[in-house]
Amino acid sequence: MARTGTRGRRRTKAVLLGVVGLLVIGGLGAALSGDEDATATPPVAAAGAGAAAAGSEAEQEAAEEAAEKASAEREAAEQEAAEKEAAEKEAAEREAAEKAAEERAAEQAAAEEQAAAEEAASMTTSQSNAVRSAQDYLRFTAFSRSGLIGQLEFEGYSTEDATFAVDSLDIDYREQAVKAAGNYLDFSAFSRSGLIGQLEFEGYATDDATAAVDSLDVDYADQAARSAQNYLDFSAFSRAGLIDQLVFEGYTQEQAAFGVDHVGL
Repeated sequence: MARTGTRGRRRTKAVLLGVVGLLVIGGLGAALSGDEDATATPPVAAAGAGAAAAGSEAEQEAAEEAAEKASAEREAAEQEAAEKEAAEKEAAEREAAEKAAEERAAEQAAAEEQAAAEEAASMTTSQSNAVRSAQDYLRFTAFSRSGLIGQLEFEGYSTEDATFAVDSLDIDYREQAVKAAGNYLDFSAFSRSGLIGQLEFEGYATDDATAAVDSLDVDYADQAARSAQNYLDFSAFSRAGLIDQLVFEGYTQEQAAFGVDHVGL
């Protein structure tokens, strides 16, 4: 009976130790579970933090875009202002240049007028009359320098007065040669070399005569036909003889042949 009692006490002690162990293990598990719950972020709080971060990025992007737009607008405004300033400066410089040119022209005109007045005051009566006569001639027809001097001499002016009068005038003799060449073509037919020779005979320089003739639009084949007809109006020619005559007048062989063909020979 004594052994039976001892064994009962041993079983009771073992049960108590097991219960205590279970309680200790359970406490440790609860403590560990509590720590995990304490460190875990609640789902709602995590979602809020993500939304706040996304909102901050969007605001930053919007701010950067606004800054870029403002910078572009500022650059465009600066460029526009620079272009406007450059245009205004160019316009001002152009206006100043035009004004200066007008002033120079006015000064030159005044100087020329004064010089003319002084020259007129220093002229003799004969010289003054010769100048007036020369101007009258130039209003009606074209003259070379020597031709105009000769015309004044023919009118009775001395060579000195005639020369003084012609040289006192501002005459463009190349322009006079062009007018003279046109006048000749209105009344007669000429080859190129024949017209240049005629102008030289009138006293024009070879350069002026050549430039004048070449400045005109002349159909020399048509001129050859007119010359051929003029010859036939006053004399008889064979075909070969008329071609030779036209070539002698300065027409090319082709122009002469065209002219003769044109009149029926």
